[in-house]
Amino acid sequence: MTRSEIRSALRSRRRALGARDRARLSRAIALEVLRALGSSIRGRRIAAYAALPEEPDLSFALDELARRGARVYLPRIASYRQRRLAFAAAAGADRVNRYGITEPSRTAPTVRAVELDIVLVPLVGFDARGVRLGMGGGYYDRAFAFRRHRWHPSRPRLIGIAFACQQVEALPATSHDLRLDAVITERGLVRMVPGFRLFGYFGAAAPK
Repeated sequence: MTRSEIRSALRSRRRALGARDRARLSRAIALEVLRALGSSIRGRRIAAYAALPEEPDLSFALDELARRGARVYLPRIASYRQRRLAFAAAAGADRVNRYGITEPSRTAPTVRAVELDIVLVPLVGFDARGVRLGMGGGYYDRAFAFRRHRWHPSRPRLIGIAFACQQVEALPATSHDLRLDAVITERGLVRMVPGFRLFGYFGAAAPK
């Protein structure tokens, strides 16, 4: 199957869950996110996403992360032509882009992708190697292209968010694909990188 065919099949699988099951599983995923990130996150810069109807909804988790003192950001399309994302403060996100996704206003303060600590990444499919299949726009691949370089920094950690049914045995990978450090589903945290430890990463002092 081509990537396009796999994407179509996995989106159909996700839609087949039905609204009630998606809501139930979204709640379970949100709880797993909170469990994985823990309570020592004050001052951390965490980016997430505003869910489309078929995606896991993290709004409950994001509200709780903000209450715990995290700085929460959402993607905003900075350029459709260049397929470029900016990450802006999530509070007061009130505009809808051409894809029907809620995003922060143009005046919301932004942070550079390299300055984020954790990114909760939406996806259509993933495999055990951390290969991610997105919607096909390439926005996330471009935003975190620096992670593909040998010198890439230890942050941000890229954590995919998905229903367990979105995992496949193997995805065809390309050189520009975004690789994930871990994925969180309703079944918990799935590590893609040997030795990956979220809690060890958060052991350092929070940025001022």
